Amino acid sequence: MALARYSPLPASAAGIRSAVVLAAGFGSRMQVDGRDTPKPLVEVADVPVMHRTIAGLLHAGIDDVVVVTGHRAVEIKASVAVAFGDDDRIRFVANDRYELANGVSVLVGARAVRESPFLVTMSDHLLSRSVFALAVSHEPPADGATLLVDPAVDAVFDIDDATKVWAEGGRLVRIGKQLTEYTHIDVGVFVCTHGLTVALEEVLNRAGDVSLSAGVAALASTGRMEVLSIDDGLWQDVDDPAMLSEAHALVSRFPHLFPVP
Repeated sequence: MALARYSPLPASAAGIRSAVVLAAGFGSRMQVDGRDTPKPLVEVADVPVMHRTIAGLLHAGIDDVVVVTGHRAVEIKASVAVAFGDDDRIRFVANDRYELANGVSVLVGARAVRESPFLVTMSDHLLSRSVFALAVSHEPPADGATLLVDPAVDAVFDIDDATKVWAEGGRLVRIGKQLTEYTHIDVGVFVCTHGLTVALEEVLNRAGDVSLSAGVAALASTGRMEVLSIDDGLWQDVDDPAMLSEAHALVSRFPHLFPVP
């Protein structure tokens, strides 16, 4: 599946203004109280986790939110419409091959963004306001990308499932869930130039599929992949019922730190 090269517009002087939200996957590990809810719409403290993500982006100054849909797209779009009305800052694009890995959704979203650099974030990660603020103010390396990371590896819930990172001197060296030695944990937010989309495209054309982590690893091999610590920012992946419970607890403790529509 070959995708065209990109000719992005320059970023606004006011900071990063575009973001891609990945919401196309199956979410097969999430079943809550027997309800068949699309994972991006699973509620954390009575608010769908994806609504919190979109709200966080808008509150941070993003004015072009591109949501990549696939599985159960109609329900996801309808839910966003109820929460945000006809807000023209939010757009949807379809990944017709959502059965493939998430790097394909990144490529679909990257084609639609209006500016570069741009953010890429997951629809199922709970993120505090400070994480969004940090991301929109960051400048990634030329023709590269930056991954936001958590240095507090001992505090991460379900470390076995976490995507681990080995970084040296601010540069990402290795990434993967199976790493046995690591310095940080991937929090699921990327500040990207189209250097990352080119790396993803090259892996896809060679292998027939591509995960975001594979594209990051390819870019890291050229020295153009950096990391940025979230320091005391808060986050939680919401990938299964146990993680959802942890997310509930986090919002209950610090409700003022997490965005809502």
